[in-house]
Amino acid sequence: MSLAKSSSVNSQATDAGQSGLTPDEQTKKQRYNFNKLEKRLRRHVGRAIEDFNMIEDGDKVMVCLSGGKDSYTLLAILRFLQKIAPIQFSIVAVNLDQKQPGFPEHILPAYLEAEGVDFRIIEEDTYSIVKEKIPAGKTTCSLCSRLRRGILYRVAKEIGATKIALGHHRDDMLETMMLNMFYGGKLKSMPPKLVSDNGEHVVIRPLAYAREKDIERYAIHKGFPIIPCNLCGSQENLQRKVIKELLRSWDRNYPGRLESMFTAMQNVVPSHLADPALFSFKTIAADGQANADGDTAFDHSVPDAFMNYRDETEEEEAIDITNADRNGVIQVRNLS
Repeated sequence: MSLAKSSSVNSQATDAGQSGLTPDEQTKKQRYNFNKLEKRLRRHVGRAIEDFNMIEDGDKVMVCLSGGKDSYTLLAILRFLQKIAPIQFSIVAVNLDQKQPGFPEHILPAYLEAEGVDFRIIEEDTYSIVKEKIPAGKTTCSLCSRLRRGILYRVAKEIGATKIALGHHRDDMLETMMLNMFYGGKLKSMPPKLVSDNGEHVVIRPLAYAREKDIERYAIHKGFPIIPCNLCGSQENLQRKVIKELLRSWDRNYPGRLESMFTAMQNVVPSHLADPALFSFKTIAADGQANADGDTAFDHSVPDAFMNYRDETEEEEAIDITNADRNGVIQVRNLS
């Protein structure tokens, strides 16, 4: 038995002893919790696809697979939905080998072949270009992503893909919104669906409703062969790192805040912002008629649903299997 496996077994035994459950009951409980998690992720992806009409009958979906937890999760859930969907669509997984030193090029082909997934590995030495153009110690992500995007657009055209699926999730969308507000002076995020900058492709983000912490748990349980994202040696984007830590601290200390923020992204009121390109402020005139959407700027009510939010997924390790809610819904309850 390997050291890692031995450690896992010992940990499970300790957990079982502390919880008062037998090893068999503990295993049953873990399996039940994972099933809830998997159903929740599948439901979120299915709802995003439906809400934004991401995938249509006859589509050929190119799933961009980096080897990280997000793209593995995206591929796994899309393959499941492909089997049960009322429409027909095909999936091609595409990985770009950018020739970074130490990149384990055998991992993805071996995994995809074992899973029976149609795939393409594209080899392009963008690493050398980036190292030549970007001074040492500087963040290379911007140029690297532009080069990668151009190559993936080209490949999508070559294979006849009608949709390009990326693995960005809800937390990525929130981080991007905050980054644009704090550093870019724009109220802008990642859209769940968009037309590519060259106007030739439709890009979709089926994980738009999925939370990063759910994806992390899912990837660990599935045992995906994760490829580290720091092979290029580039410094992490410090601004994004700060925002990520800020959001995670809010999620820990103020449950429901991220849910409220994401809901706000879906409930935009242009008349209560300050962009004259979105709302004609110059033509406003009082007409003597009551307006339900009028100025309530002096009202300071806070929705009870998010003030009293309880994330049931955080309590899954403590639930009684026989009495638990079996639908896996992330519920917002009024606890007052």
